[in-house]
This record gives sequence, structure tokens and C-alpha cells, in this order.
Amino acid sequence: MDEIWHALAMAFAMGWQMLWALILGFFLSGAIQAVVSHREMGRLLPDDRARSIAVATGLGAASSSCSYAAVAVARTIFRKGGDFTAAMAFQFASTNLVLELGIILAVLMGWRFTAAEFVGGPLMILILVVLFRLLLSRGLVQAAKAQAEKGVAGRMEGHASMDMAVTEGGGVLRRLVSAPGFTATSHYFVMDWVSLWPDIVIGLLIAGALGAWVPKSFWEGFFLAGHPLLAKLIGPLVGPLVAIIAFVCSVGNVPLAAVLWNAGASFGGVIAFIFADLIVLPILDIYRRYYGLKMAAFLLVTFYVAMVGSALAVEFLFQALDLVPEQRTAQVVATGISWNYTTVLNIVFLGLAVILVWRFMRTGGPGMIRAMDGPSPHAHPGARASHPPSG
Repeated sequence: MDEIWHALAMAFAMGWQMLWALILGFFLSGAIQAVVSHREMGRLLPDDRARSIAVATGLGAASSSCSYAAVAVARTIFRKGGDFTAAMAFQFASTNLVLELGIILAVLMGWRFTAAEFVGGPLMILILVVLFRLLLSRGLVQAAKAQAEKGVAGRMEGHASMDMAVTEGGGVLRRLVSAPGFTATSHYFVMDWVSLWPDIVIGLLIAGALGAWVPKSFWEGFFLAGHPLLAKLIGPLVGPLVAIIAFVCSVGNVPLAAVLWNAGASFGGVIAFIFADLIVLPILDIYRRYYGLKMAAFLLVTFYVAMVGSALAVEFLFQALDLVPEQRTAQVVATGISWNYTTVLNIVFLGLAVILVWRFMRTGGPGMIRAMDGPSPHAHPGARASHPPSG
């Protein structure tokens, strides 16, 4: 029982440490989504040229960080005429270049990991585009399109179809502070929390268990921490494999990344682990249902290569620039709740969360929650969900 309580205490300590950052990240993400519409993505992403890939990356970075919703939106883009490569670029950006991930990385692991994420993410998309141009056959894309048209359900289909962005009423700031903008922000905020809390909780529990029960020597041996050069090469190769088995998606894998870093994983190995949220076992099964077994296998291999290649590049680039942290001091263990800046920030941002949830509840939010995990009710993500009343 002492070991179980130790693991739970570690999980709670990490959760408390990152709570304010999660609220801030989801609030900023919700605000961006409230004024950035997903309508007509298929039209905006017609091919795999540089412009389309850049647009896909920008739209993804402005979207929800929920891996399941990102995968569902990518399929919808593909079904409605968008280029398959551009849809996958959107998917990568939606889970690796979002604000909340960067904030959580900075809080738990330091700004260098945030910088590595935002340097490595675009590089990973570039590698993926090159791999697709070299290896992706027209026949495989056509077979994937035929399977996608069947509309087999995955997860968060309803969430993916909801587009509540306010596109009229003046400039971005004016729309954002308007009643409809505030309502849309509150809805995106709550729905992102609802979609991601299982991954966040599972990630914290796994990180707490591994931090409390698995000796540091195991991870040091697994990542070859005693052989600095080999560790730099092996870390990015095995980091995604740990992620596949851990099956934690999106921001939920950051606490476990902190445990791996403190236990001896290489810088690039940790980055590769964080990148690998799109090849965890549940999502690989969704690829199989969405696009067929052959395309799912193709995505696994190419995604893995892109993740490893990007993480290796980040490892050696940051080493050359002397940006790899010398101390392994990620925020994994705390003695408990004390009156410090973290507690103050948590209280402030919990107040913001209460206001957003109150607005959500008063503007038709519960009905939208019930529709989140159902099938998509619209032809494409640009077809608006029923917009909640502005209040």
C-alpha cells in the first residue's frame, strides 16, 4: 500500500504542478479556435505543395490538441477533396505544435524542450512530406479513399465536426471579446478538457507508477545512458516504441516524458517519445478502420521514420548549440501543496476555468458534450455544428 500511495502522490504532485498551465493552454487554444474557422479545409489543402503544407501546419497548430479529434478531422479533410499528405501534415501539427503542449513542456521540463518541440515539429512534417512523395503510390491513396468513404466510426467524430468559430463582426480581437466569441471559447475549452482528461489522468498515473516503482537503473540501461554517443543514437529509435506501448496521447504523455528524462533517456529520445502520440496502439487501430490495413502499416512506418529522423536532428542540433540541459530536473516529485507561485497560479486559473464552465453550462454546452463522441453529423468540418446561443 505504501508503494501505491507513493505512486499516487507522485501523480498528484505532477498534476498540481501542471494544472494552471493546462488551464491556460486550453483557454488560449479555445480562443484561437473561436476565431479560426475549419470551414472548407478540403478547398484550402488541394495538394502537397509548399503552400498547402504551410496552411495545413498553421490550421493544425490552431486546433485542438486531442489526438483522436485531429485524426478524425484529417480523415474528413481527405474525404472532402483535401490532399492526403496535407491532411497528415494537419494531423501532425494539431498534436505537436499546439500552445498547450508547449506550455506544459516548459512548466514540467524547461523551455529547451519547448523549443525542441517547435523546431522538431515542422522538421518532422517536412520529412513526412518527402517520404510521402517518394513512397506513397496513387493506388494506395485510392484504396485509402475508398475505405475512408465508408465512414467507419473512430473516436471523437462529433468533436471533430464541430466548428463554432465566429467569422463575422469585425477584427479578430473584437470577435474574440464579443458574446459569441466568449461563448465559443468556453465551448472549445470545456470540450477539449472532456476529450483529453482520460489521457491526462492515465499519463499522470503511468508516470507516477513508473517513477515510484521502476528503478532508475532500468531506464539508464534501456536508453544506454552509460554510453553517451550510443544513447544519442538509440534514444530516438526506442522512444516511440515506449510511447506505442504506453498508449498515452497528446499532452498526457508529457509527465511520462519527464520521468524518462530524469531516469536517463537522451534528449532526442524524449523528444521522439513526445512526437509518437500519433502511433500509439488505439490510434493505429483507427488508421486501420479509416484507411485500411495497408495504409495503416504505411503510416506506422513513415510516421516512425519521420519522428526518429526529426528527433535525431534535434538531438545533434541542440547539442551543437549547447542547448541540451545539463541537469535532469524535470518536475516529477514534489513534497506536497505549499503556498508558492504554483498554488497562486492554480487558484487564479481555476477561477478562470469556473467562469468558462459557467458560460458553457448556460449556453447549451451539455447537449454538445453528448454529441462529442458520436458520429460526425456533417459532411465536412466546415459544416457548422449548431452554434450555441451567445447568452
